[in-house]
Amino acid sequence: MENKKKVLIIDDDNRNIFALTAVLKAKGYQCLSAIGGEEGIQLMEEQKDIAVVLMDMMMPGMDGYQAMARMSLDPELKDIPVIAVTAQAMLGDRERCLNAGAVGYVSKPINVDSLTDLLVKYI
Repeated sequence: MENKKKVLIIDDDNRNIFALTAVLKAKGYQCLSAIGGEEGIQLMEEQKDIAVVLMDMMMPGMDGYQAMARMSLDPELKDIPVIAVTAQAMLGDRERCLNAGAVGYVSKPINVDSLTDLLVKYI
């Protein structure tokens, strides 16, 4: 059961990773983290039991949009649900994230209840 609740957090800001990990571990989730899209893809390829990805959309190097596009081309990664996590809360950002392949969207600062509802839905 523990592996079913494994969450990968991909964010270029260690403070966001730290805060999300603390909240999610308190709720019984096992967390992994990556500080960029390339590292996140590599972790997903190595760890076959990741249940859901929390993806920051704006990162240097491979951003969240590019990472989701790459995941969609990989038969082993394309079905892992991605929840977009972004500081962008402008009109149209939610739709852009969902159109790029995310199953859900939460804006920063993160509403923990909203995030938990999404995680329960996809794990």
